Amino acid sequence: MSSDGSLFVQVGSYNTNLQGGAGVPQDLVDWLVPTLQVASFLSKEPRVPDIFVIGFQELLPLHLGLAGLSNAVIDDRDAHIRSQIEKHTPGKEAYTLIAKVVNVGVALLVYARDSGVARQVCDVQTQWTGTGPAYMGNKGAVGIRFRVPDRGSKAGEVFTFVCAHLTAHEPKLAQRVADFHHIVGTLLFPPPPSSPSSSPTTMYSTSHLFFLGDLNFRITIPPSRLHMQTSQLYDVLAMLEDDASREQLKEFDQLLNQRRKGTAFIGLREGPFWTFKCTYKYKVGEVDRYNTKRTPSWTDRIMYATHTDSPDIPEKSNITNILYTSIPSYVTSDHKPVVCLLQLLPPTTSLSPETCAPPMLQLPSSYMPTPDPRATLKRYTGRTLDRIIGSIWWLLAVIGAGSAIVGIFNFFLGLAAWRWWRAPAVSVADA
Repeated sequence: MSSDGSLFVQVGSYNTNLQGGAGVPQDLVDWLVPTLQVASFLSKEPRVPDIFVIGFQELLPLHLGLAGLSNAVIDDRDAHIRSQIEKHTPGKEAYTLIAKVVNVGVALLVYARDSGVARQVCDVQTQWTGTGPAYMGNKGAVGIRFRVPDRGSKAGEVFTFVCAHLTAHEPKLAQRVADFHHIVGTLLFPPPPSSPSSSPTTMYSTSHLFFLGDLNFRITIPPSRLHMQTSQLYDVLAMLEDDASREQLKEFDQLLNQRRKGTAFIGLREGPFWTFKCTYKYKVGEVDRYNTKRTPSWTDRIMYATHTDSPDIPEKSNITNILYTSIPSYVTSDHKPVVCLLQLLPPTTSLSPETCAPPMLQLPSSYMPTPDPRATLKRYTGRTLDRIIGSIWWLLAVIGAGSAIVGIFNFFLGLAAWRWWRAPAVSVADA
């Protein structure tokens, strides 16, 4: 935290393509150093992020995630990330893990600088929800919330971070929008301090909101806008080559259009994502070569909002977007990680320093996020199915030496052998 009270928040997101422990390189300098270099230019003193936010999707093989075996991977990832943060920050700053949360393959870790925010954080909460079939966690979101007191008033400010992985495939736009609203209704936190209500609150009941992840929104060019005798794929590939063409291409981005219509991500802002190439779908092992089975798209995104943002100016935020880019050098996944460095303004001093309620986001009058009364039932229905299906799948994979299909074959082969062994022998006399 600077002397004037402004905060630097660095947010990163990466779909690691079910790679488990091999999902990120041993040296994370490409992901961290660019933003740290930018931060050092902002003042005479080298500046480092006050808060690091790292989100993952497809953290490990799906059957292991469903079976609830994500903790070992996320613990290893935590130790690796923290060591890399502290290794590459100017002055070798120390950071504390504020919280981590994982549901199947969606994970979120938040760190704070020991000499700053980490000493003030309180009321730490974590939450998860699934948006897959029957609310399973193969898709869904996780969240972390905490309060920093004495920022502007005694109550301070509330920070909320959400990492999500939404429904895939270009035609399933309506399902992605439904996923978002399901997350709003079921990713619930206890009420803010001194709230007169004891009812749970949505992610919007916060002073600052950060939403990141593989949101899976695609580029869709209407047939009337395609060049003659070309497909959408080749039009997109051609437009990715220069900044001006990418800025035109952004107009066909599903997420941007849904935000403009007010059907999803209401109140959230985003930096200029078109300044970097689409983050999906790459050939694994390639720095800059797309897999032509899918139209390249900006599936991996980072959005944000703060309590001083006006709902009347939906494209403008009082959070300064210093850097928003992808990291092409990571080649173990068909996605590229994204990273964003944000500067939050110093808190506005309350007219009453003893104010007990933190400031909350301002939303359009037409939108009122409402907690789902069946949120707990839906979440635990999904988790129960996760564990049942994941455990069976894991067992079959063990029987099949890593392959569930081989495991199924081995299971039925063993069952047939057992039944043959148990069958009574037929004697010659009986015959």
